Parts: sequence; structure tokens; C-alpha cells
Amino acid sequence: MIKLIASFCDFIRRAYNKAIKPAFFKSRLGYCGKNVNFRNVRHIPTGVLSRVFLYDNTTLNDFTFISAGGKLILKKGSGAAWGLTVITGNHQRQLGHFFQNRQDYHDLDIEKDVVIEEDAWLGANVTLLSGVCVGRGATVGAGSVVLHNVPPYAVVLGNPARIIGFNFTPEEIILHEKQLYLEEERLPIELLEKNYKKHFLDKASEIKKYLTQ
Repeated sequence: MIKLIASFCDFIRRAYNKAIKPAFFKSRLGYCGKNVNFRNVRHIPTGVLSRVFLYDNTTLNDFTFISAGGKLILKKGSGAAWGLTVITGNHQRQLGHFFQNRQDYHDLDIEKDVVIEEDAWLGANVTLLSGVCVGRGATVGAGSVVLHNVPPYAVVLGNPARIIGFNFTPEEIILHEKQLYLEEERLPIELLEKNYKKHFLDKASEIKKYLTQ
């Protein structure tokens, strides 16, 4: 009888964690699209979840969201492995006051949205800081701390995160996007070539040195 009760309790627990709990948290999001994988939310007040926007086919599990006003936006097809930390605010100091004794504490904070564009992927234990935009099709390596915007289709790694390459060449991106996006949604070849040259071709020796340290 005890085993039967224990088995039933385990079934209820698994059903709650798999279906009921995710559904509850999804209902608290600012936006939740179709086919969203969102569960294992930890230590995040449900009121803060109203500033999380998850579009179609996104994945976000076991993450930390520290925000007093900024938004976290994941656009379609993007996702993150476990352990993502997103911080939308920066604390500011006030002249003539100790840091902990500042007047109007939250009024002095600067909050900026964090945006993850379409088809981007973040590895485990990534940290995104205030105002960062991870570009379409980009990849952020596990454990990276991202301070600055990541160009479309770039691969970044480290603390602070640095560009170490691109997932595709500009020509490959054009072919790739023809199969996924409407013509007016595709990135222009001029932008892709500029980013590829600036962040990869012109810095190939620096990147090689960084990766072999």
C-alpha cells in the first residue's frame, strides 16, 4: 500500500512539473507564442514574468531573470540551454552618497531590454547583460558573458564574449535565408559582408591567438 501511495505521489509530482507548472508560468508571460518550451522556472517572481516575451518555437528553461523594468525578448526559433542569466539593469552611483545609501534607489537604475533575435542559440550558463541584442542566427558559447551586441550569424565565446567566427559565409546566409524568410525579412548582403570582414577576416590573426591561448 505504501509503495502504491508513493508511486501515485510521484506521478502527481511529475505531472505537475511537466504540465501544470509550465502552463501556470506561461500564463504569466508578457507573450507566449506557439510551441514554446518553457519550464523549470526558479526564483523569479511571477510579476517579473510579464516582462518576458517568448515567440513561436522558442526554448527557455531553468533561467535567472534579474529585472526592475527591462524586458527579455526571444524571437521565433531562438533558444537557450540551461542556466541562462539575464540582467536588464545597471546600478548607478550618486555623488555624495555611499552606494547603499543612494536616494531614490531604483530611480537611478538604468534598465534596457535584452533581445535575442530569430534562430539564435545560447549555450549553457550564458549571461546576457543590460541592453544586449544577440543577432539572428548567432551562437553564444557555453559560459560566455555577453556585454555587447552580437552581429547576425556570429559565433561568440568567453568572458567577456568575443567573436571567434561566423556560422556561415555571407553567400551561405543568403541561400539559408531564402529558405526561411520572406524577401523583405532577409538581411542585405552588404550588411553581411561588412560584418564578416570587420569581425572575422580583418581579425583572423587576433582570433587565432585568442583561441590558442
